[in-house]
Amino acid sequence: MSADERRAAFSLAAIFSFRMLGLFMILPVMALHARTLGEVDPMLIGLAIGVYGLTQALLAIPYGMLSDRFGRKPVIAAGLLVFAAGSVAAAMADTITGIIIGRALQGGGAVAAAVMALAADLTREEHRTRTMAIIGMTIGLSFALSMALGPLLNRWIGVPGIFWLTAVLALVGIAILYLMVPNTQAGHSRRDTGAMPAEFRVVLRNAQLLRLNVGVFVLHCALTATFVALPFALHDYVGLDVDHHGYLYLPVLLVSLVAMVPLVVIAEKKRRLKGVFLLAIATLGVAELVLLGFYGSLAGIAVALLLFFLAFNVLEALLPSLLVKFTPADKKGSAMGLFSSSQFIGAFAGGVLGGWLYGRFGMSGVFGGVLILICVWLLWARTMASPPYLASYMIYVGQFTERAQAERTRELLAVPGVAEAVIVADEGVAYLKVDSRTVDRAHIDELAQRWRAE
Repeated sequence: MSADERRAAFSLAAIFSFRMLGLFMILPVMALHARTLGEVDPMLIGLAIGVYGLTQALLAIPYGMLSDRFGRKPVIAAGLLVFAAGSVAAAMADTITGIIIGRALQGGGAVAAAVMALAADLTREEHRTRTMAIIGMTIGLSFALSMALGPLLNRWIGVPGIFWLTAVLALVGIAILYLMVPNTQAGHSRRDTGAMPAEFRVVLRNAQLLRLNVGVFVLHCALTATFVALPFALHDYVGLDVDHHGYLYLPVLLVSLVAMVPLVVIAEKKRRLKGVFLLAIATLGVAELVLLGFYGSLAGIAVALLLFFLAFNVLEALLPSLLVKFTPADKKGSAMGLFSSSQFIGAFAGGVLGGWLYGRFGMSGVFGGVLILICVWLLWARTMASPPYLASYMIYVGQFTERAQAERTRELLAVPGVAEAVIVADEGVAYLKVDSRTVDRAHIDELAQRWRAE
């Protein structure tokens, strides 16, 4: 990677990180903070935790499309300003309704698609996977850090202070955007990074992709619903003060991050994706079962959280990998857009479901309800086809006639290891699905270079 590409990758990862911290530092402390606001319906507490997911799901794809028209940086900056405004609104709120409005505004700063599009604009294709990996690792570490920082900061500055800090981080993100992220020419969505609304119907009709969209919905529904009830379990049943919850979350998350690595390696390198995927879903269910039976025990909750976050981290890594493998070569951006929207709708649904279950059935109702949801997911996931072990690969092929396009598609398909090839003439790009173990990338690159020179 060039110096500019490294600068782009790490500065955009920092912007993602600040936004993630702002969204998730509140997760382990919001439920208990709501008690200080008077008699609050548990369902409203859940809504305050998860409502950001609804607005993010609704606006993420439009933000990406607006960035095509008005430029990446202005749209990202506008989104971060909306996020900051939501943080200020939540910080100043003295009712649960005010916090819900602020959290909804936070989600309205849905800049993820625009940031990923800018990352694609600023990096060459051969380094794009590494750039996305840097951003992905940053998101994972930010989530772990936010779970530890939330309770600690709550002790020092309280939940309103956390929201004020979140607003400051959003403004720091804007400064990074303009001072550190390299400038680029106006970009346009490509099919590997941007969602194309005209393709949504095709993607939604794909049974394998539908399973994965439902899967990421359930995964984030389970996460949000669990954390509606878990802080109450630790505080009311175990007797652990909210300021000390981070001492439990941080080691559990760090151990789970280390423990997930061999499972992901086995899934990808040993080509055991479906088996590890199903094992992770089952482990998630076991975690909820342990919570259901031992939510009054610190040791029981610690074991459950270790299992939960181990499974969660594995599934967070495997679901996008499976999505890429099942998605047609030229529809990756659209599939990822719908997948991301499903994830955030799941977070919203989890907040509402967790709050409703807690208010109606108590602690066991939340963990039992989530367990049932995971069991249904596991049964449906078992019917998933074995994934093709294919990776996405994009090359620039230049402009040419429709007749030449057909001929060159056949040439690409004749290259060893190429399973799919789609040339999009107006982009001058070929989208491929390849077997990484057998593909002759040098031959592909030679073909592309020759075609561009013609």
